[in-house]
Amino acid sequence: MSACVPTRPTDPHQSNRSHQPHSPPSRGPLRSRIAGADVSASIAVFLIALPLSLGIALATGAPLQAGLVAAAVGGIVVGRLGGSPLQVSGPAAGLTVVTADLIHLYGWRTTCAITVLAGLSQLGLGCLRVARTALAVSPAIVHGMLAGIGVTIAVAQLHIVLGGTPQSAVLDNLRALPAQLAQLHPAALSMSALTLTLLFVWPRLPGRAGRLLRKAPAPLIAVAGATSTASLAGLTLPKVDLPSWSNHALAGLPEGPVLGLIAAVLTITLVCSVQSLLGAVAVDKLAAARPGLTGRVPRSDLDRELLGQGAANMVSGALGGLPVAGVAVRSTANVNSGAVSRNSTMLHGVLVVVAALLMVPLLELIPLASLAALVMAVGIQMVSLHHIRTVTRHREVLVYAVTTLGVVLFGVLEGVALGIAVAVAVALHRLTRTRITHTEEKGVHHVHVRGQLTFLAVPRLSRMLHHVPQGTDVVVELDGSFMDHAAYETLQDWQNTHTAQGGTVELTGRRAGIRIAEPGAPSEPHTGTDADDPEGAGDCRCRPWTAWRNHQCEWERPVPEPAADAGTGRVRGDGPDGSEDADITGGTEDSGGTRGTGRSGSPGGPGNPGGPGSSGQSAVGVTGSAAPEDPGSPDGSGRPGGTGRLGSSGHPEDSDSPRARQNPTGSTPSTPSAPTTGSASADSPGGHHLARGISAFQRKTAPLVRGELARLAREGQRPVQLFLTCADSRLVTSMITSSGPGDLFVVRNVGNLVPLPGEESGDDSVAAAIEYAVDVLEVRSITVCGHSGCGAMQALINSEPGGAQTPLKRWLRHGMPSLERMADTERPWARLAGRRPADAVEQLCLTNVVQQLEHLRAHESVARALREGALELHGMYFHVGEAQAYLLTEAAGAEVFDHVPDAEDLRSPA
Repeated sequence: MSACVPTRPTDPHQSNRSHQPHSPPSRGPLRSRIAGADVSASIAVFLIALPLSLGIALATGAPLQAGLVAAAVGGIVVGRLGGSPLQVSGPAAGLTVVTADLIHLYGWRTTCAITVLAGLSQLGLGCLRVARTALAVSPAIVHGMLAGIGVTIAVAQLHIVLGGTPQSAVLDNLRALPAQLAQLHPAALSMSALTLTLLFVWPRLPGRAGRLLRKAPAPLIAVAGATSTASLAGLTLPKVDLPSWSNHALAGLPEGPVLGLIAAVLTITLVCSVQSLLGAVAVDKLAAARPGLTGRVPRSDLDRELLGQGAANMVSGALGGLPVAGVAVRSTANVNSGAVSRNSTMLHGVLVVVAALLMVPLLELIPLASLAALVMAVGIQMVSLHHIRTVTRHREVLVYAVTTLGVVLFGVLEGVALGIAVAVAVALHRLTRTRITHTEEKGVHHVHVRGQLTFLAVPRLSRMLHHVPQGTDVVVELDGSFMDHAAYETLQDWQNTHTAQGGTVELTGRRAGIRIAEPGAPSEPHTGTDADDPEGAGDCRCRPWTAWRNHQCEWERPVPEPAADAGTGRVRGDGPDGSEDADITGGTEDSGGTRGTGRSGSPGGPGNPGGPGSSGQSAVGVTGSAAPEDPGSPDGSGRPGGTGRLGSSGHPEDSDSPRARQNPTGSTPSTPSAPTTGSASADSPGGHHLARGISAFQRKTAPLVRGELARLAREGQRPVQLFLTCADSRLVTSMITSSGPGDLFVVRNVGNLVPLPGEESGDDSVAAAIEYAVDVLEVRSITVCGHSGCGAMQALINSEPGGAQTPLKRWLRHGMPSLERMADTERPWARLAGRRPADAVEQLCLTNVVQQLEHLRAHESVARALREGALELHGMYFHVGEAQAYLLTEAAGAEVFDHVPDAEDLRSPA
């Protein structure tokens, strides 16, 4: 069979390719669809922005046109120049209190000049590229600031809701509230109540009709409903008044005390910048979670975003508009409405301009009480219970409370300053607070140090160590992430003294990787590269990110010359990289692997898929030091389908690790004189890592899962699903599926293949596992999971007929139907939702999942369970580089792998 899969121009899902076979496809045909998505998203954002902009202008006491100016400038200027393509900017509720105070102190024209100066300062900060510095502000301070602003807004707008006029300060508004309640205006109160009712009920309309109606934004429906009711009922109450644009006030020269003006500029700059930058980060998270946007919308450039916000504030202030910042409500609506580029933001600004020029008579029908109720609801929502729970969980509720009260009682700048002071005090307290305890269990003394070990804790540490009797066994548990030189020397001196008196000392915990030298040994850290200490593991200084993250400090051995015969898994011919010898096991560049033999030499190179027919959570073999050639392994590396080297938790290392990148040939280093062993000894590097991983499990994980495993041991396994996937070391099934012990019955082999009944040639392991899962365990579903960069699929594409029939080649023949299915011009190709496969290897990975599901249906036990309705079959594809899972769906007769919906969507009624 040819190594190249023929192109099929007749396929409806494929276009004529003008790019290289393994390069990303062009995106030209998507332009019209993207334009349509941006148009619909801009309309949705416009319908939200129009009433909110008027309401915020009303709350600040500025001319109502100022809100429309800021909305238009924020959409057009920031949309064009900003660094966050999907963030929508405009007049923000977070700036309401600040702007209202400035208008009260300096007047409207000076406030516009302050906005221009604030924009200029933002431009300077953007040029200095200090945008990410704003992210150093504690989230508790930001949330506390927004909560304080929300309380201020809600209390002030409550007076307008009741038909009165608000005061300038929160305390004044609270004191005037009883008198206002005694003088209610029924018309204003009724329109406000109607607005709040529609605002609350509209997003919760049930049923199919509710889903259709909910597409209209609730703020628009609430204001439109109140406006229509007031007009039809003929109610007399204050309404929106938009003077002629010819009388619109523009910015003037700033007038007032210099220090006061500087403080005002700094306040506007701080609030606008922090809110916009944090909003950009939040929009990135929303875009990453939305199906179809991965790789299409770039991550936010925060420095460019700051420049765009500065330019918008200069333009808005000069044109007599409110200060501009990123707005969370509009940005969320933009992302959720399907926007895919900055065009939606800019078009929304254009629509605001059209409305401001052509819809003035309609806008002047809106009751002020309705806008006040809308803004009051926004203020209440700024006091987020989710944020309060978050800061409480992180023990920062004091910072949050002080910031909130400071903003409410003194102002935004003063409240933020108080919050920063409290946050610094809390951080210093935590840094200097160290708990040291001493206990004795079964003759072993345990000294537990919790917190950062600095010179301030040295007296307490010395006092506690002095209580340990001489000549005893001691375990020092260091539960902290920092140890300074004074604490290090104290521990080292005490250890030397204690061991000299016949005692033993073991250091455990987070800082166990720092070696305290034994008496008479050098105190300098060992690099682990000395020939006398080949493992170097006892001096490991790195710390895993999580329990399954690989250590990256193992001793590197010389790299042997790669073999080039049939026994190595290599075939003669033109390889995908243009070399004369193409590796049958080479991975694809798309998966982050390297061309050539692959690290492990196992089929798939970077995929490292292990051996056929293996089952369980891990199918990777563990061996000792490998000889250059071993007839028992498909590549001559001495490792039957596995890496032979384990990380800190005993998981095999993948080809994306730094050590793999340092080895350009992809083969595992080995020493020619090293003997081939069938198992890992504790003295070998692999054996040491295996023992260390087991030790970590017994010490940390086993106590947590022992009760659950004991229950499973008593009751037996009752998994609900058979999960059949590739033996690739990068696929951690429990992590991908969020499952635990007893949930999945896992079968792993090279290429996630399901041989047809009767074609396994003496190896019935896969068929036996299927029969046992369906007939004995009575699983309710079977999932076949493929993945990106699968070395087995690469080997199928590169395979040539003839040659020595190695075990690997005999096993891969079960994947030939997948290759034939992909080459069949009568069948549509399986594809991913939102994009085409990156190359032929990814296309074959998708096709293989569909084909293996058909093989499953041919097994008698599966066919019988399907007829009885007791079993479901699912196809799944996992993109390793994106950490993104796709589920197989049927769309218009074609197999489409679509994104998995969010958990909230799965729980919502259909």
